[in-house]
Amino acid sequence: MAVKPSGRQTGNYLVPIYRKCRRGIVDIQAIRERTEPAFPQSFFDFMPPPERRQEMAAFGTGFVVNRKGWILTSDHVVRDAREIRIGLHNGKKCSAKVVWNDKEHDIALLEVEGSPPLQPLPLGSSRRSEVGEFVLSIGNPLGLENSLSSGVISRKHKSVAVSDKDLDDVIQTDCAINPGSSGGPLINLKGEVIGMNAFMAKNKNGLGFALGIDGIKSRIREYLD
Repeated sequence: MAVKPSGRQTGNYLVPIYRKCRRGIVDIQAIRERTEPAFPQSFFDFMPPPERRQEMAAFGTGFVVNRKGWILTSDHVVRDAREIRIGLHNGKKCSAKVVWNDKEHDIALLEVEGSPPLQPLPLGSSRRSEVGEFVLSIGNPLGLENSLSSGVISRKHKSVAVSDKDLDDVIQTDCAINPGSSGGPLINLKGEVIGMNAFMAKNKNGLGFALGIDGIKSRIREYLD
């Protein structure tokens, strides 16, 4: 007599990984102020025009890396932010502050105010990952909280030049990475973080890049306990 396969056996193996990991992933909203003239400059010949301040919100993602509840994210997500707002998996909103950053390698650590109990994600190894390996990305693309996408590792790079930076230990993936995904985890099928989503190739659909977790661990090792 044939045994009908369970839902997990027919492909739902991604569900328990997502459920396990999402508790350690947060949505980030960085509030910045933009200043612009309230009136055209030509109206004011002898003095600077009055200024009007506007708030701008940038979206990103982060994940918990230690028992203190500190959150790893991309530095460009929170750089120069006047206020950082964190959304937890249960819908609770908190404030956070930058406690350490490395602009050159685009990584930052955040501490959540009030220290709510947060679950760190297990960190794997980017160097042991392989091209063709199946991976998951969980993030906050375009402000859409806890969005999951999947794909494979397309290529591994020793370094990639981005703007004026040379980023090392870079994983190329076809997971959907969009604005707001930066800082989110790239996860293998063991539920381990092997990279942090960093950027996408402009005008190249389906081409995303993550910073390998081994390179990141070497820079934040003292904060991982």
